[in-house]
Amino acid sequence: MTALISHTSFDSLNAFAQSVFWSGVLGFREDPDDPNGPQDEECMIFSPDGTQRLLFIEVPDAKQVKNRVHLDLQPAEGTRDQELERLLGLGAREVDDRRLPDGTGWVVLADPEGNEFCILRSDAERRAAVGNP
Repeated sequence: MTALISHTSFDSLNAFAQSVFWSGVLGFREDPDDPNGPQDEECMIFSPDGTQRLLFIEVPDAKQVKNRVHLDLQPAEGTRDQELERLLGLGAREVDDRRLPDGTGWVVLADPEGNEFCILRSDAERRAAVGNP
């Protein structure tokens, strides 16, 4: 017997704003039958295939220390650096650049409320680095 992850929850100062940001980052959508609103204390978004869900729950206190859990993202299309620019344009903030001269590494970002996440190289970039087709 095993357990399945129902959804991943994030404490938020503004659940709606966080759901909008992360929808843009991940291409997730709200439930059209139960849309999220600016006054909602809980906002859930769903992956396009419905298998992944993120729930943002309003809490009264801001994030104060480093995350104990974070998301590592990789571009679905394009390169890590192209995705980095897109995420910065959505409102992410760069926290730490851990890219190396050989092209490996990652960039640590923070969402609008300071929650860290990382952007890694795409599968295509990793394959090209080792000379595989």
